[in-house]
Amino acid sequence: MNNNKTRCGWSTSDSLYIAYHDNEWGTPVHDDKILFEFLILEGAQAGLSWITILKKRENYRKAFNNFNVKKIAAYKEEKIKELLSDSGIVRNELKIRSAVKNAVAFLEIQKEFGSFNNYIWRFTNGKTINNSWENLKQVPAKTTESDLMSKDLKKRGFKFVGSTICYAFMQAVGMVNDHTVDCFKHKKLSRV
Repeated sequence: MNNNKTRCGWSTSDSLYIAYHDNEWGTPVHDDKILFEFLILEGAQAGLSWITILKKRENYRKAFNNFNVKKIAAYKEEKIKELLSDSGIVRNELKIRSAVKNAVAFLEIQKEFGSFNNYIWRFTNGKTINNSWENLKQVPAKTTESDLMSKDLKKRGFKFVGSTICYAFMQAVGMVNDHTVDCFKHKKLSRV
């Protein structure tokens, strides 16, 4: 890992953050399993720092059957109680229950659109929106696209999908390129 590269200002000296920034954040994702994982993790992050979730990510994978959407959609009360006692994840009952509801709604979208990827990327017309932010203060917390996504996801039964969470999801899965222009990843992803 090259620490001499210019990165976005939020990417601290924490090696986990740097690896996430360099290898994942903003890189376009079209795999339904990974899209589902980010949807659940972004919802879990609400009110917390992203580094908290990154540090618990492997625990989430273990606790939530490696984000197998069909298994999560079938979770019963016993499994929810087990998750509520798992100190490796955020033990917020509303967030845990929302993961199950979101899995059910996710499967419905897959049925309707053939894949969640086909559905979710419609909000950016199937391509990454390349922004050119000079600094982090310019990066919005939400946009018209994230407002529309949030509204539609809520209508379909999703929870913890407010516009700010949706925008963070869009940033994470590369629907928007919000790397600042001085960051080495900005130029690399602008060509994708």
